[in-house]
Amino acid sequence: MRHRRVADLMTPNAVTVQRGTQFREIARLLDEYDITAVAVVDDDGRPVGVVSEADLLRRQLSKAGAATAGAIMTSPAVVARPEWSVVEAARTMEERRVKRLPVVDDADRLIGVISRSDLVQLFLRRDRAIQEEILEEVLTRTLGVAPSAVTVDVTDGTVTLTGALERKSLVPIAVRLCESVDGVIEVIDRLTFDRDDAARDGRAPDGTTVRPAPEPG
Repeated sequence: MRHRRVADLMTPNAVTVQRGTQFREIARLLDEYDITAVAVVDDDGRPVGVVSEADLLRRQLSKAGAATAGAIMTSPAVVARPEWSVVEAARTMEERRVKRLPVVDDADRLIGVISRSDLVQLFLRRDRAIQEEILEEVLTRTLGVAPSAVTVDVTDGTVTLTGALERKSLVPIAVRLCESVDGVIEVIDRLTFDRDDAARDGRAPDGTTVRPAPEPG
């Protein structure tokens, strides 16, 4: 079980400009390709910055300085790697307050771009795909639960788990793993268990000693 990678969702062959590209040409590219930003690359195809709609607007309002990509771009470019999980990409966008990330290879050359809209696609995964991943990857392969032990229903990204697990300690683990599956919005836990292993032979599941509370008085 793994999160989708940036390479799975990115748009290859990203639209790019160079430092000397003029304001009007950048605006034309944004309109033609219906995008909100373009990467600025050097002669070797390495991103050196990004020009967004906001950058164009600031330049238009100020009327100051040269109207080239190199003059108005936000630099340095915040980039992603193709092997990153989408969680890493989303966290970087949030922390750096950007809406898209140029994706670079090991030589730092641009190979694609990933945007917030690409990440949103995860939440549009088919319910059937989510159900299959939970049954096969979470329950069967990771937890070793028999497919007949738990029923997994998925509706619009909401997962309902019904059935019985062997041990009580497996219930929160199963819920957490299901919550981590791409496309899952919520997990409704209706699981029961056959055996309460919260404390056995004087020890909790993590091996720590469990001692009864002293009697009052």
